[in-house]
Amino acid sequence: MVQHRAALSDMPSTAWDAAPVGQAPAEESLRDLDAERAVLGACMGTGNAIDAVRHVLGEGAFYRPAHETAWRALLALHSEGKPTDPIVLAESLRAQGDLERAGGAVYMHQLFDAVPSVSGAKYYAQIVRDRADLRRLRNVAVRTVQLTQEPGADPDAIRSCMEAEARAERELALASGQGRLSRYLVDGWRFVSETGAGETPLWGTPEQTLWGSGESLMIVGPPGVGKTTLAHQVVLARLGLQHTVLDMPIAPSKRVLYLAMDRPKQIAKAMARRIAPEHEATLRDRLCVWQGPLPATIDKEPDLLADLAAAHQADTLVIDSLKDAVSTLVDDALAVAFHNARMRALRNGVEVLELHHQRKATADAPRGQRPTLDRVYGSTWLTSGAGSVLFIAGEAGDPAVTLHHLKQVNGEIGPLQVIHDHERGTTTVEPTLDAVTILRAHPGGLTTRDLAAALSGETTPGRSDIEKARRQLERLVKSGLATKAEGAAGGTGGGQQARYQVSNRHLAVS
Repeated sequence: MVQHRAALSDMPSTAWDAAPVGQAPAEESLRDLDAERAVLGACMGTGNAIDAVRHVLGEGAFYRPAHETAWRALLALHSEGKPTDPIVLAESLRAQGDLERAGGAVYMHQLFDAVPSVSGAKYYAQIVRDRADLRRLRNVAVRTVQLTQEPGADPDAIRSCMEAEARAERELALASGQGRLSRYLVDGWRFVSETGAGETPLWGTPEQTLWGSGESLMIVGPPGVGKTTLAHQVVLARLGLQHTVLDMPIAPSKRVLYLAMDRPKQIAKAMARRIAPEHEATLRDRLCVWQGPLPATIDKEPDLLADLAAAHQADTLVIDSLKDAVSTLVDDALAVAFHNARMRALRNGVEVLELHHQRKATADAPRGQRPTLDRVYGSTWLTSGAGSVLFIAGEAGDPAVTLHHLKQVNGEIGPLQVIHDHERGTTTVEPTLDAVTILRAHPGGLTTRDLAAALSGETTPGRSDIEKARRQLERLVKSGLATKAEGAAGGTGGGQQARYQVSNRHLAVS
C-alpha cells in the first residue's frame, strides 16, 4: 500500500543511478561534473573556500560518489584545522581506506590543477547544488509515477504523499543557506559588524569620503568638462598606477571591468594620455574593456552587471555611461530596475563607478551657481540609490572647472576648484584655494568666517559655507596641520571668534 512506502525525500541524490534495469540514466542537464571538480579543487587551494561553499552545497550535492567522498574528507580536515592540499587529502583518504573510492592520489592532484579560479568557488558550488536539487525533484516525480502504476493505487493516498513531499521540499529550500528566501540573510550582529561599515574608503578618508566601499559613485556633468578624465585617473589608481586623485588616497582593486559603451575610441584616446609602455603588463592582467553596446539593457536583465563582473573576475565595474546601459533614464520603473542591477553587483562585492550627464534644460545655469541633485538627468531614483554623487560644473574644454560633492557618504568635500591638464590627462586641485595654503598666507590666523569668504568668493558667506569652513579647520587641527586659539564669549565689549593658524610643524615641512 502507498502509506507503507518510504518517503520520497529519503531517496539519495544518486537514486536515479540505482534505478531498476530499463530506466534511463540521468540526463546531462542534471549533473555538471566540471563544476563538481572545480569546487573540490578550489577547496583544496584554501580553507576559506570551504567556509564559503559548505552552506551552499548542503547535503548530498555531488552527483559522482567519488566527489562526495573527497568532499567529506575535506570537511573533516578543515574542521581539524589541517591543510586541505592534495597531498594531505590523499593521505587522509588513504588512512581511512577511501583513497581508491575517491579516485586515487593522482585524481586529487588533477582536481587541484583543474580549478579555473579559486574566487569562483561559490558560483561552482551553486551550480552543483542546483543540479542536485533538480535530481531530487526529478526523483520525486519519477517515484510518484511509479506509485500511480502499482496495483490498487489509491489516488487520495498518492495525493497526500505528494503534498507531504511538496512541504518537505519547501522546508528544505527555506532552510537552505542558499535558498531564495535566505540566501542573503545574516544575523543582526554580522550585519552591524561585517557589512563594511568600518572599511577603508575606496577614495578619500574616513572623515571625507568620495567613494565608499559597497556604495556606487556617480560622476555627473555636461559634455567636455572632464568626467572621463577624472574617472580614468580613479581607474588607474585602482590598478595601482598612481596612489591619489585630487590629493586623496585611493584603495587598489584586483581587476577592473570598464564598460566603454559611449564612443569607445574616444575613451581609448583619453586613457592613452596616462599610459606608458611599462604599464602594459598591468593593463593586460588587471583591466578588461567591453566595447560598445551590452548584449542587453540592464533594466531588462538585472543580473547582467553582476554576471559580467563574475565572468571576468572583476571587483570594480565602470559604466561609461548610464545612458547606454538603460532603455530610458526618465522612467521611474526603469530607474528602479537599474538600481536593482546596481545593488546586485554591489552585493556580490563589485564596486560600481558610473558616468552620467546633467539635464539639458539646466546646461546654461549661471557658472557660479551651486548645482543640486535635480540637475542630474533622469529619474530621481538614479541618484537616490547612489552612494556618492560628484558634479563637475564648467564649460566644455575649459581646463578650470568646479567639483561639487552633491551626495556624500560622510563628510562633504569642496566645492573644489580643479585644473585639468588635457595634454597629460591629469586633474589637480587649485592650490590657491587649499585651506592650508590660505592659512599659510595669513600668519595672524583666520576665523571660520574668514576662511568661508576666501573659499566661496563671497564677501558675506552663508551659514552652510561657514559650517563647511569650520569642519575643514577642525580636521586640520585634529591632523596637526593647524592650531586653534579659542575665542571669548560676548559681553559689553563684544565677543571674539576662535582663530586658526597653520602649525609650526606644517611650516617646517613646507
